[in-house]
Amino acid sequence: MDGDQGMIDSSAVSTAGEAAPRPAPGLRRRAAALLHRRPALRLSLLLSAPLAWLVVAYLGALAAIFLTAFWSTDTFTGAVVRQFTLANFQDLWNEPVYRTIALRSLGVAAAVTAIDTALGLPMALYMAKVARPRYRPYLVIAILAPLWAAYLVKAYAWRVILAHGGLADEVLKPFGLSSPGYGLTATIIVLAYLWLPYMILPVYTGLERLPDSLLDASGDLGARPWRTFRSVMLPMVFPSLVAGSIFTFSLSLGDYITVKIVGGRGQLLGNVVYDNIGAANNLPFAAAVATVPVVVMLVYLAAARRTGALREL
Repeated sequence: MDGDQGMIDSSAVSTAGEAAPRPAPGLRRRAAALLHRRPALRLSLLLSAPLAWLVVAYLGALAAIFLTAFWSTDTFTGAVVRQFTLANFQDLWNEPVYRTIALRSLGVAAAVTAIDTALGLPMALYMAKVARPRYRPYLVIAILAPLWAAYLVKAYAWRVILAHGGLADEVLKPFGLSSPGYGLTATIIVLAYLWLPYMILPVYTGLERLPDSLLDASGDLGARPWRTFRSVMLPMVFPSLVAGSIFTFSLSLGDYITVKIVGGRGQLLGNVVYDNIGAANNLPFAAAVATVPVVVMLVYLAAARRTGALREL
């Protein structure tokens, strides 16, 4: 009898164990399992917030500027007339002064980019291939250090340096030279200083990824250092140079604060936009002027994309 009772108890326990249902997974676990199975959905959710911000804040602002450029301003009241017109773009094209300002802005941006390339490439080369590895982080910090200072502080510091009788005059006086003062030259110097780190860092990153074995192989095959630089290093780091130029060119093309501080009477596209928003109170014309650097940068980015520079950003 005891044996029968034991058999009954064991069968009851077994039946109870089999009949007990597993607890249903919680909502969090089901969501985690779904995201694990679908990486595309996980990536979409991860990028949804920044992409929404980009569309609303950046592309939305560009769309608003482009739309406003086709409006006009009432001559007597100063109110914006929301009727389609091409008058603003016709003024930009027909007035020689605006063509001159546009060409001057392109020239300043190109000059700043050329100066930063000439200065940034050897500095990045030293940091990536010549300096000892343990010193490289400190050199990167030294390049980034000027970015920690406020933009206006650096611009006004250069205003003091370039003033007649200032530090630049004291340094150049033994060579029979004087400070350039305020004007287009001062604008190029200050912008080249401000945007130099944006050129150095992409080039440094590109050079750091360049295998040393390629340079050693070039030397073993009899190539001199200049030939190695021209035939091996420069073609591989060229996309990084173009990536750096995107920053220096675009930032210089749209800058107006530096021109206000050290530019003297010189005018660039950014100043025309600023003046028409403020003193002239002609928002549609300011929007039309603002489309010029946008179009220029779209063309520049399309050309840079063919070099693979966008992957270096």
